[in-house]
Amino acid sequence: MAKRPINYTSRDFTSIKEDLVNYAQRYYPTTFKDFSEASFGALMLDMVAYVGDQLSFYTDFQTNEGFLDSAIQYDSINRLSNILGYKTPGAAQSTGQAAFYIIAPADANSRGPDLDYFPILQNGTVLSSDNNSVFTLIEDVDFTDPSNQITVARTDVSTGNPTFFAVRAYGQVVSGQRYTDTITIGDYIRFNRQKLSKENITEVLSVVDNQGNEYYQVDFLTQDVIIQEFKNTTSDRIAVPYIMKIKPVPRRFVTEHTSQGETFIQFGYGSANNLTGNVVADPSDVVLDVTGRQYVSDLTFDPTNLIQTDKFGVVPTDTVLTVRYTANTSDEVNLAVDALRSVVSPQLSFKNQALLDPALVSSVIASMEVENEEPILGDTSILTGEEIKQRAYGTFASQNRAVTRTDYINLIYRMPSKFGKIKRANVVRDVDSLKRNLNVYLLSENSVGNLVQPNQTLKQNTRIWLNKYRMINDTIDILDAKIINIGINFKVLPELDVNRYELLETCVQKLKDEYLNIKFNVGEAVYISEIYKLLNEVPGVVDTMEVELFNTVGGLYSNYRFNINSNLSDDGRFLVVPEGAAAEVLFPSTDIVGAVT
Repeated sequence: MAKRPINYTSRDFTSIKEDLVNYAQRYYPTTFKDFSEASFGALMLDMVAYVGDQLSFYTDFQTNEGFLDSAIQYDSINRLSNILGYKTPGAAQSTGQAAFYIIAPADANSRGPDLDYFPILQNGTVLSSDNNSVFTLIEDVDFTDPSNQITVARTDVSTGNPTFFAVRAYGQVVSGQRYTDTITIGDYIRFNRQKLSKENITEVLSVVDNQGNEYYQVDFLTQDVIIQEFKNTTSDRIAVPYIMKIKPVPRRFVTEHTSQGETFIQFGYGSANNLTGNVVADPSDVVLDVTGRQYVSDLTFDPTNLIQTDKFGVVPTDTVLTVRYTANTSDEVNLAVDALRSVVSPQLSFKNQALLDPALVSSVIASMEVENEEPILGDTSILTGEEIKQRAYGTFASQNRAVTRTDYINLIYRMPSKFGKIKRANVVRDVDSLKRNLNVYLLSENSVGNLVQPNQTLKQNTRIWLNKYRMINDTIDILDAKIINIGINFKVLPELDVNRYELLETCVQKLKDEYLNIKFNVGEAVYISEIYKLLNEVPGVVDTMEVELFNTVGGLYSNYRFNINSNLSDDGRFLVVPEGAAAEVLFPSTDIVGAVT
């Protein structure tokens, strides 16, 4: 019997059913004749076509999810991005500088403040804002520092001598609060993966087992060394405050953040029993085994031998892990000026506290106040799938060095969240500079997700971060990008039988949905032709007659005035935005207006 042909190009329900009917009519003309919709045979054909349609869909879907450019699911994009070297950051985190105040007594002679009552506010102190968001101090604040501002707070009414002094000191704070998880680990499990209890985790601070062994966070489990920072105690500590040292880390882990706000830590599958005293590869052991010649060149090496612990690190077994991390307690991680209100649990230490007056110590602690003189900013929104894709491509291309402007932009977006997050950035060669000077334009987000200029702390962190990767002959200037607030005015021609009021509402809503969450890149043009396209897609619109952009300034808008008409392209299809500015539809509900002609 000859092989019967089968059509493999039919993938959807309708075409599969048609092929089944044609197949039955051709090869079973006398067996099956009833093709009416109400017949039992038609039911069977529908069921088979339904199953075929389902299988085709999921085959295509799974195939698409295996490639970064076609993946749709957030978790798939995350995993594929990891392959290219990009690590998706955790929850959004903001950072900034806070001013701390105390009132301390004068010395016995009333000639100045009594420095014994000047405390150190310790790292980890919890702060609260006016919206009940929690922030954490990430460095010690020493009130005895001579750079602090000291003023007279109270005087003796009879003598006029100062009795108390007010002191102002500064410290870095980040959004979120520190938590501790205790995880019991049982039998040996390859690539043991543990879920942390809190959501919206921004940073894992430490992982230690009950034997005192510390596990270090790395980007990938193949990374068996890290660079540690140690305070410099030598004579040149002013010029070089920190010393970097390479530390082998046979015990290590990686973190994974999901789209649901969950965080996992994962270990390798090595055993602590197999650890040797020397975890750094011996150079004599990394060469390839060669045959046929009695020499090796300096390029003949085996990269796989560079990792002596070839099992991706030690996995904890039969122990208890203590995991410390920081997690956001609120979705509003950005603060306006003077929104930081109180020190929830001041952790103060005094020099020779046992010799001090307890009443005065209590009064100093009770006088503690805090405020933020500049906005505390970061990133308030989770990266979209498309943003992750673009940053993954940039990470793969940059290879952890900054040569091109794209490399610089990618590194800015990869800065760890504990240092703050940049929402939009652009890097432009300064044509007026005789050197390879680069102007770096930055924008952040406020508490509601609108573009704002970053604070000084965030800009300084960005500068330090880029200095680690820049070319030696590159110089960097960190600048605030301008914000161009724009509105949209349009006119559409309706069909004859369409309700014009409903059509206008639909058109406005269409543009609102499009531009509500759009954050243009710095220097990105605004395409007016895209607005025409969106409006023409609305059912009931015959044609879009006119689209006009206008600039909104003052009040809640940016103060940057921008001439729209003089910056349109020659054909009027798009608005040319300067390289150091970004466009934004700030309030789509009021900034998008239209008419039905």
